[in-house]
Amino acid sequence: MDRGGNKGAGIAGSSETNVDRRERLRKLAMESIDLAKDPYILRNHLGSLECRLCLTIHTNEGSYLAHTQGKKHQTNLARRAAKEAKELAQREQNQMGLLTMGPPGAMDQTPKKQFVKIGRPGYKITKVREPAPMTSEGHYDAHARQPRIGLLFQIQYPEIKDGVKPLYRFMSTFEQRVEPQNRAWQYLVVAAEPYESVAFKLQAREIERGEEEDDRAGGVGEPPTWSHWDPDTKTYTIQVLFK
Repeated sequence: MDRGGNKGAGIAGSSETNVDRRERLRKLAMESIDLAKDPYILRNHLGSLECRLCLTIHTNEGSYLAHTQGKKHQTNLARRAAKEAKELAQREQNQMGLLTMGPPGAMDQTPKKQFVKIGRPGYKITKVREPAPMTSEGHYDAHARQPRIGLLFQIQYPEIKDGVKPLYRFMSTFEQRVEPQNRAWQYLVVAAEPYESVAFKLQAREIERGEEEDDRAGGVGEPPTWSHWDPDTKTYTIQVLFK
């Protein structure tokens, strides 16, 4: 630009323009930044100033202040803010719990007790098969449907709190954030304070839940899928039969 009133002066060079720009940025930064509260400034053993965010070195405070108003520093600030916001959201999600127990709204109806988690319970899983139907003559009925197969879960809770009874529910992979979502699988989730909740991964087959008539006994038989809590042995048993 033409500097009037200064005879013999020509067009300002790029170096002079940069010096003028840095000086304006430094003055702007001095009005808005308190170096004592800047978390990224560090004075090294040589007396220079370092920007820990951008990993740059500056000879004096003016140079550092001008740097903080530049594109590189502002871009890195925006990236750091976005990263911290993402990490905060993830921590809040983890605190809420990845696997929620019971039907929707059940936890809101009763006060939640606070327990210190003491680890996972021990368990045993056994394959089970429904007995094949028999005729009145004592032979297997060839025309009856095939016996159902399933699993028997026996979970030990020796240190369970008094008055606490284990609960279970089935959950699809779309209700959790631990593993990739997959329609081929589902989970049996069991919870009992103060133990950590455990989830057993099952094939996404339809589960037989309802009661059926027992023709041999002439009444209502045992439901195919059931649970039982034994407070004496501290054992929670769950039987799951598939259709």
